[in-house]
Amino acid sequence: MPRPEPAEAGYPPDAPPDCPLCPRLVAYRAANRTAHPEWFNGAAPSFGDPDARLLVVGLAPGRTGANRTGRPFTGDFAGVLLYGTLIKLGFAQGRYEARPDDGLTLVDCMITNAVRCAPPGNKPETPEQANCRPYLASRIAALPRLQVVVTLGDVARRNVLRALGLTAGAGASGHGAEMRVGPLTLLNSYHCSRLNTNTGRLTAPMFEAVFQRARALLAG
Repeated sequence: MPRPEPAEAGYPPDAPPDCPLCPRLVAYRAANRTAHPEWFNGAAPSFGDPDARLLVVGLAPGRTGANRTGRPFTGDFAGVLLYGTLIKLGFAQGRYEARPDDGLTLVDCMITNAVRCAPPGNKPETPEQANCRPYLASRIAALPRLQVVVTLGDVARRNVLRALGLTAGAGASGHGAEMRVGPLTLLNSYHCSRLNTNTGRLTAPMFEAVFQRARALLAG
């Protein structure tokens, strides 16, 4: 199965910062802007190498993470493990200092989210996922050298499958699940959230193993 074409997606790869599609998320964004006008408070753009062969897909921006800083996984706990792992495996260079001007760059890698605006309680609703999915499809289509997609959590995995024209239940779920979709290999990981790491559901070696597999696939 081919990747979606940009014309099929019909959307740019990133939502406008003031995207109006989801009333609940717009209201939440407005509330955050009132309380913290210095924050980014918008649909977070993707971050990374436009020629990347690896795409990492998260769920949605955290309120005090990408919603605050404007860069995916920057400023919240999940970014510590994600960016540390990417640096270790050669997918990033520099130091992660939890701010968008820390000079960190991604190498052969891009990070995006299935839903681009921060949702209350970190839980986007089903219609919100559907509204944002065309942006995800377009982001996938806009990476001409893409070979591997790492999904962080099952919601991200299901949205990637739907963006590729499959059903949300296609393929196996769970940490380490792997699936071939046309020219792409999908790898799933548990989300690198504080909850998952604090409970031991996800350990640093488990997380690193997924990106080691991605590195091996790209070397093949």
